[in-house]
Amino acid sequence: MVGMSELHLTKIAYGCDSFDDLRARLQSRIDRGENLLLSTRYKPKRADELVGGSLYWISQHRFGLRQPLLGFEDIEGGRCAIVLAPVLIEVEPRPRRAHQGWRYLTTADAPRDIDPGADAEGRIPAGLHAELATLGLI
Repeated sequence: MVGMSELHLTKIAYGCDSFDDLRARLQSRIDRGENLLLSTRYKPKRADELVGGSLYWISQHRFGLRQPLLGFEDIEGGRCAIVLAPVLIEVEPRPRRAHQGWRYLTTADAPRDIDPGADAEGRIPAGLHAELATLGLI
């Protein structure tokens, strides 16, 4: 289930070859229950609308994970920190083009969460899904 906001952000998991890499990068902070701060150059103009939404991570030209977006903080150097909850929620692995920085995403266009209790047997493995998406078959 998507947060209370109707507006979200998308971000490329830069330097991560897969969502497993992203999980590994963030896991120690998640295990400690710490909010994660993601530094960005500019605060989004629609920041107030984004609180309660999520940041959707993109890797290999597809969505895969999201994190609830808790707010924004000003940090040194005139930059802004996006404050994210210490949880990673798996979402439908839908195709998404790469971009720089972050982009807005509406709830209507956001991929649905994958139920952690759902039967994984019927799902296409992530690597195969990425390959099929690259070929334009899904």
